[in-house]
Amino acid sequence: MASLKEATGAITEKLESLVSDLRSELEDGEIDFERLTGLADQISEAADGLAETFSNVNETLMQRLDQLKSGGSSNGSSSSQKKTSKAS
Repeated sequence: MASLKEATGAITEKLESLVSDLRSELEDGEIDFERLTGLADQISEAADGLAETFSNVNETLMQRLDQLKSGGSSNGSSSSQKKTSKAS
C-alpha cells in the first residue's frame, strides 16, 4: 500500500516537471501558445489531483475520528458508498 508521502511525492514531482517545462518554454523556446496551453492544463490537472488526494485523506480521517468519538466501529461501508457515489 502506498503511503501518503509516496502519493503526494509522485504528484508533486509531476507538477515540478511540468512547471519546469513551462518555464523552459517561456524562457528558451519560441513562444508556442498551444504548447503553453497544454502545459497549463496538465499543471491544473496535477494540482487538482493533489488537492483531491488531500481532501480524500482528510475526509477519511475525519470520518474515523467521528466514529471513535461516537463509540462506533469501522466496517468500511460508508467509505465504499462515498466512492461509489463519486464515480457516478
